[in-house]
Amino acid sequence: MEKEKQKKLLNQITETVRACGEIILHADRSKNCIDAKTGHANFVTTYDKKVQKELQKRLLKILPKAVFVGEEEDIHASIAKGYAFIVDPIDGTTNFIKDYHMSAVSVGLTLDGERFMGVVYNPYLNEMFTAIKGQGAFLNDAPIHVSSEPLENGVVLFGTAPYYEELSKKSFEMAYDYFQRSLDVRRSGSAALDLCTVAAGRAELFFELRLCPWDLAAGSLIVEEAGGKVTTTEGTPITLHKPCSAIATNGIA
Repeated sequence: MEKEKQKKLLNQITETVRACGEIILHADRSKNCIDAKTGHANFVTTYDKKVQKELQKRLLKILPKAVFVGEEEDIHASIAKGYAFIVDPIDGTTNFIKDYHMSAVSVGLTLDGERFMGVVYNPYLNEMFTAIKGQGAFLNDAPIHVSSEPLENGVVLFGTAPYYEELSKKSFEMAYDYFQRSLDVRRSGSAALDLCTVAAGRAELFFELRLCPWDLAAGSLIVEEAGGKVTTTEGTPITLHKPCSAIATNGIA
């Protein structure tokens, strides 16, 4: 696909994501919209489902033959061939429930199983992070790049993998280790936004011990296109067909 067509496709995706961000901004977060899912503090709201349904309808109009993989689905199709959208309708659902303004719509587009485009949008701040493979990363159309600071001058972001209680202690032990080696640590509650925060040079490192493909399909590409590095915590490539750990850095930290 030539660059002009890629740019047009990205613009169509960002328009869709922005429209779905409006649903989040105007939501009524009353308690009767909340359901529990498997795992500690794992919730889904009627708005997760509403946004996902809208994303599916609009994105498949853009690429009718694409596979659609959404967090709020029970069965996921293979992304090995052709285009596939990997979507988190509201990344940071607990934040959304609490009206803590760190939630995002995350849409990754893969081609033959490889990350091709990424869009992450925080509607509360009107921040649209985007990337196309090989073409750099952007925030509201302005180029972004990872920080050039070493870890000792850096901020570390982390996720607690709250749905997997067996990982809690190790997560905090790692966070404490990084706390001792950096300026400070932060916990936002949205892996997609944490990845973009590293991409934008606002933090030097992010880690979480278990993430699903929709948590990182978009944000990981944005980090890499901003000059950073994303692997599992063991140093192997991240996977998009099953959950994995993730660590994103500026390549220095």
